[in-house]
Amino acid sequence: MDVLGIDACGKHGWVGVRLTDGRYAGTLVETRLAALIERGGDVRAVGVDMGLGLLEAGWRRADLEARLRLGARRSSVFLVAPRAVWQEPDYPAASSRCRELTGGGLSAQAWALAPKLVEAHGCWLREPGRIHEVHPELSFQALAGGTPLSHAKKTWRGQQLRRALLAGAGIVLPDELGEADQIPADDVLDAAAAAWSAGRIARGTAERVPGTPERDAAGRAVEIRW
Repeated sequence: MDVLGIDACGKHGWVGVRLTDGRYAGTLVETRLAALIERGGDVRAVGVDMGLGLLEAGWRRADLEARLRLGARRSSVFLVAPRAVWQEPDYPAASSRCRELTGGGLSAQAWALAPKLVEAHGCWLREPGRIHEVHPELSFQALAGGTPLSHAKKTWRGQQLRRALLAGAGIVLPDELGEADQIPADDVLDAAAAAWSAGRIARGTAERVPGTPERDAAGRAVEIRW
């Protein structure tokens, strides 16, 4: 069984880690998400570390509950604003619209992800049954037995811990990654964790927040899985 985990990686675009029967099977890097997914081929499930399901108003319960679960790592979850916010032309307008629809403003960090979020949302709309929203810190916490990780992903200790957790689950990342050799280590680790979650989704063993998903305007589930 083949699955694909994907993480956004700044100016590089997107990085993917492919697993075959739960084992590392290579990396892919593309500037466009759709191109990366196409290159991934006929994988069973695709886990993407990006907000996919958008509500019409209010903050998503998926993000709020994920923050509660993650404890010390809660800041890794940014709140995904309603759909109309991402259609605004600039940050001041988006933050104002967000305040109207949620009661709170939009962070500059979240707005910086707008192009990739809109891109990912479009891919999800085309394949909602195969593309799933995941969050690597929820994956790593599950791999650690439910305990939030003690070190952030950009630290040396944090990266060594995450690589060891993946190896313990059978995902051994080699020293040479091919296409992903120039990608920041934390993005590769996140993509691998996303792939682990995609495997669980494909096998029907994944968990989710919230337990009962919210629904977007078209009835699609708004949730994070791992």
